[in-house]
Amino acid sequence: MNVTELLSFTPETPGSSKRKQNEDNNTRLHNKKAKMQITDSTDPSNLEAEGEALDDASVKRMIFKFEKKTSRNQELRIKFPDNPEKFVESEVELNEVIQEMHVLATVPDYYSIMIDLNTIQTLLHLLNHDNTDISIAVVDLLQELTEVDTLNDNEDAAEGLIDALLEGQITALLIQNMERLDESVKEEADGVHNSLGIIENVIEFRPESSRDLAAQGLLKWLLQRIKLKAPFDSNKLYASEILAILLQDNDSTRSLLGDIDGIDVLLQQLNSYKKRDPDSSEEFECMENLFNSLCSSLMYTPNKERFMKGEGLQLMNLLLREKKQSRNSAIKVLDYAMTGPEGAELCQKFVDILGLRTIFPLFMKTPKVNKKGLTGGQLEEHIVSILSSIVKVGSSTQKQRVLNKFVENDHEKVERLLELHFKYLEKVRNCDKQIEREKRSLTADDVTDEKDDEFYMRRLDAGLFVLQLLDYVMIDISATGPSTIKSKIMRILNMRGESVKAVKGVMREYVSNIGETADEKFREKEQNKILGYLDQFQK
Repeated sequence: MNVTELLSFTPETPGSSKRKQNEDNNTRLHNKKAKMQITDSTDPSNLEAEGEALDDASVKRMIFKFEKKTSRNQELRIKFPDNPEKFVESEVELNEVIQEMHVLATVPDYYSIMIDLNTIQTLLHLLNHDNTDISIAVVDLLQELTEVDTLNDNEDAAEGLIDALLEGQITALLIQNMERLDESVKEEADGVHNSLGIIENVIEFRPESSRDLAAQGLLKWLLQRIKLKAPFDSNKLYASEILAILLQDNDSTRSLLGDIDGIDVLLQQLNSYKKRDPDSSEEFECMENLFNSLCSSLMYTPNKERFMKGEGLQLMNLLLREKKQSRNSAIKVLDYAMTGPEGAELCQKFVDILGLRTIFPLFMKTPKVNKKGLTGGQLEEHIVSILSSIVKVGSSTQKQRVLNKFVENDHEKVERLLELHFKYLEKVRNCDKQIEREKRSLTADDVTDEKDDEFYMRRLDAGLFVLQLLDYVMIDISATGPSTIKSKIMRILNMRGESVKAVKGVMREYVSNIGETADEKFREKEQNKILGYLDQFQK
């Protein structure tokens, strides 16, 4: 293709769209870039940029060149808005200098120069450039400049860069740019991917910024991208990852998710895995991110009501029945939904929709683990936690249905309960032995409240948490169920050479630590209830 052909221009017909004009401009820039690749390596200015020895002067020359090319392009676009052949050359030159600036990403010490000369603001302004090739080139540069490994090389410079980006409303600008990109075009799909990369880099370097980013339209855009009816791709996976990150430990973002119907969006997406498994490991990872996002959102109490109104319980129950790869994560969601006093209504609803028929078979036999996802121990913990929540249901009719499950088939579920009790009791005892050995090597000054807390957390992780839940179920059904349940429990304990002493010790420790983050009224009520059950269990 010769220069005449490259710069040929056919005037737009009346009614042709601005999008079409931008596409034509982009095509010219792509073609011109291809031609320029032959001569780039011999361009003296490029040799300077690619040289290993950068100094303040060379960096400033590069930045001044960039600013000059930017201003020239703007002037020509304003002067000849309907005649691209007049400004396409300046666009190629602008793109070239943006490519040269990638060398700055290898030397974060020079970020301060870019900040002082307002280069970051100019780059952010170019995200709105009419030619998406230019905005994509800027996105590619910013993605490299914000690489976390690079930022960590010079934290002072990195702080300045992140400050400048956030002050320049980078999230809103990236979203505006992504909304106009056509992801069916590879270069533009890459632009979306790199835009998400910038957002991830900013959040990873400054986690506290995630709340503001979500509120600036990011959360809404992510939900729209996730529910887009299109073949699964890496950008949907990336969007699901960012969503899961935003919802971690952030009630304001969880609240916003509920306000913009995000719970329904997540449920609708997960509904597609009711009858089928993900087609690839990447899609499986995306599905897991959606489940994790749902779990995080349920840690904000008002979202539990939204989950119930959106028939989330019914969907999770169906996923359990279908035995697809989504089943194990559905177990985790049910645990998050039903745990705590805020989940009491959901527990009652779960019994009403015949959820006992699906959860008890999983209690009897822990489901197989996926290659990726929850481990067998994690699944067991979630199932036991669900069971401990269910036995607390207040309705006498629903409670009776729960107790009947422990009686049926010659108390087989009581046997399973004791089997797990002994399994986790042994785990805790082994951990206690290890801790005792460590304590013997400690001085009096080493034994602090912080150290005791550390030991307690280790015991919880080793199995004490699950053991406490199991023993809670044990003393609850013994006190509230028919006498045959308690008789069966005592008979099994005697057969194993154990007594109620171990159960008593576990539950008294549980009572002393229960509800530390809850209100005093709930804490006192729960403690009195457990101690009452424990008294009956010892008689």
